[in-house]
Amino acid sequence: MKCNRLDAVLLGLLGLVLVSGCMVPQARLSSCQQRERALSEQCRAQVAEIDNLKVHNRNIEDKLLKAEEDLALLEEQVGLDRQQLANYESEHGRLHAHFRRLLGGQSPLPAEVSQRLAELSKRYPSIQFDPVTGIGKLDTDIVFDTGEAQLKSGGEQLLNELVAILNRPEAADLKIMVVGHTDDRQVAKRPAREKFPNNFHLSTARAHAVADRLLHSGLATTRLGVAGFGAHQPVAPNVSARDRQKNRRVEIFVMNRDVPVVGWTESTPTLYR
Repeated sequence: MKCNRLDAVLLGLLGLVLVSGCMVPQARLSSCQQRERALSEQCRAQVAEIDNLKVHNRNIEDKLLKAEEDLALLEEQVGLDRQQLANYESEHGRLHAHFRRLLGGQSPLPAEVSQRLAELSKRYPSIQFDPVTGIGKLDTDIVFDTGEAQLKSGGEQLLNELVAILNRPEAADLKIMVVGHTDDRQVAKRPAREKFPNNFHLSTARAHAVADRLLHSGLATTRLGVAGFGAHQPVAPNVSARDRQKNRRVEIFVMNRDVPVVGWTESTPTLYR
């Protein structure tokens, strides 16, 4: 070490002076000794600082490697999300075309019901209605607060009017399935997270809130079903706030009684023979 060599040189010079018989004043000798000790301490401090910098450098390198690994995993996940979305869009397009071929471009619902639902979606921008499939999609950011499953007042009025349409005589044979979806982010706020530990809980709770309002407005219990898919059926990649908003949705399927739905005994009677 450089510090040890410096100590040896200073001590050697001091010894040479003593051996040669030269008399050095005590004050000067003490000053040299103090300076030698100060230089030694400074050298040791610098060596310790260099060692600390080496450790810090290794920690920075480890963090950089970890960040590069995380980035690679994120890029891989985004690629998988995009592929899943592409597959979903392809399947959606295929089913949509299949519906059109089967129905000759006509709605599966009675004409008057389809027309009234289309008019409802024009009055309320928070609901979209597809006359080909009979699917209505609610914008959950409008009818629910973030991380909550309690309907806002505007959402209640919309659902009241929806039930009024579904309770008309021409819609009496239709059944309704309410399905909740979320984006891929977990519930962040603590009070909400205690009620909804994961997105399955939140999506199902929102579907239940919509279903409860439909029942409260007079829809028969026997016509209604509820499901929640959490974040596992996205309609857009979860890579931007706008896309995540698209994935946060509650869908209302209005169907004829003969449309097969798993668990609905009247539409799948062969399963229970």
